[in-house]
Amino acid sequence: MVSTSREQFGSKLGFILAAAGSAVGIGNLVGFPVNAAKNGGAAFLILYAIFVFAICVPVMMAELAAGRASQRGPFGCYRHFADAKPWWHIGGLLAVITPFMIAVFYLVLTVWIFGYLAAIVSGNLSAMSDASFFGDFINGKILFLYVVFVAAFVGVTLHFGVQKGIERGAKIMMPTLFFMLIALVVFILFQEGAGAGVKYYLIPDFSKLTTEVVNGAMSQAFFSLSLGMGIMITYGSYMDKRESIPGSARLVALADTTVAFTAGLLVLPAIFAFNPNTNPDDLSSSSVSLIFTFLPKIFLAMQAAIGYFGASLVAALFFLLVLFAALTSLISIIEVPVCAAMDQFCITRNKALLVVGIAIIITSLACVVSFGMVPFFTEFTQYGGGVKSFFDLVIDVFYDTILPLNGALICIFVVYQWKKHNLDSELEQGDPEYKSSIMERYINFALGTFIPAILVLVFINTVMSKFFGTSLI
Repeated sequence: MVSTSREQFGSKLGFILAAAGSAVGIGNLVGFPVNAAKNGGAAFLILYAIFVFAICVPVMMAELAAGRASQRGPFGCYRHFADAKPWWHIGGLLAVITPFMIAVFYLVLTVWIFGYLAAIVSGNLSAMSDASFFGDFINGKILFLYVVFVAAFVGVTLHFGVQKGIERGAKIMMPTLFFMLIALVVFILFQEGAGAGVKYYLIPDFSKLTTEVVNGAMSQAFFSLSLGMGIMITYGSYMDKRESIPGSARLVALADTTVAFTAGLLVLPAIFAFNPNTNPDDLSSSSVSLIFTFLPKIFLAMQAAIGYFGASLVAALFFLLVLFAALTSLISIIEVPVCAAMDQFCITRNKALLVVGIAIIITSLACVVSFGMVPFFTEFTQYGGGVKSFFDLVIDVFYDTILPLNGALICIFVVYQWKKHNLDSELEQGDPEYKSSIMERYINFALGTFIPAILVLVFINTVMSKFFGTSLI
């Protein structure tokens, strides 16, 4: 039996900030701006926004509605609506395993960001700009200490539960994140040469919108909003019945898109201002490469204008910004398996957190040592024409591949198993104007037809490109 007592968010603002915190992550702040600049600037932004509101918001609404109606996390949600059809339980299981494994590599990235922030504060910005620094850093023994710090922070936050932990943390970190982002954007835009970056970022180039770019924009939008991870199902189960799911989903999507767009006004102008010869087409699309190997050089170049201390201060603020984004996402991701353990095994939050936390830390350590410390994990497997580490495998399977499949499954599940009229009824609660609206008709049609078809296509294409070196489009 699942306990009838269920935690809830204390306010609509708390839910919006927590959900936006789960969506705003490392990819928004660094990967998105560069992908936009390389793939048509404003043309990519327009395409991205269309995908967010035409495809991603309906999926988010479906996840939130299913979670609130079932009052359970993803696995319990699938069982609640399809207990007599065990094949559906696979969808719920995937929606729990996926965030668990994403938390594994996301913990490693968060540890790296924390370590870089510590290095900057210690006055090591100059050393960080050296090409060999990152390689030495990710194989340093101090990473194990950083794992303890980050895990302790996340663990304490989740220990206090939904209102006193997740919601309170989001109310502190998300406004701080927005403030730091705006402050850094204002500073960068006043630097000489920044206008060239703004121009490159905002002037549309529709000639660059190939089928590959369209697929990339779709994937970026879907991943950016934390869909397919079970987060929105879990957070939906904590929503008050009086709150509007359609309105909340739109606000979360708007906040996420706004942060991604604003980050472009920080990253691209900074690159052009302090490295005028940069060709954005040559920039790596990898957030890891950009954050840890390229941007430290840009920050160091600022010392000519504002001195070494000023450059270090700007770099520290940037990495603190990214750290907050990573922490809010990591907290949301880990809450999914914690919630699932509480629901399915009727155990307390602390017991669930202890079991899940230990499992994530142990698996994360396998990722930490995947860069040369332990050959077994460094050369873990082979596919796609190359040797892959355990870290590579986790990202390729659970972040780049499985999420669209999970999204397609929840669309099919809510429309054909839970049924449209039940979905409509849940979405109408807290939002009477939704009933018989154009949006209601669109959501019903889209979730049952082209949205799952697109997500399945993205899934198949990713599998073929990642593991077989070919592509459908």
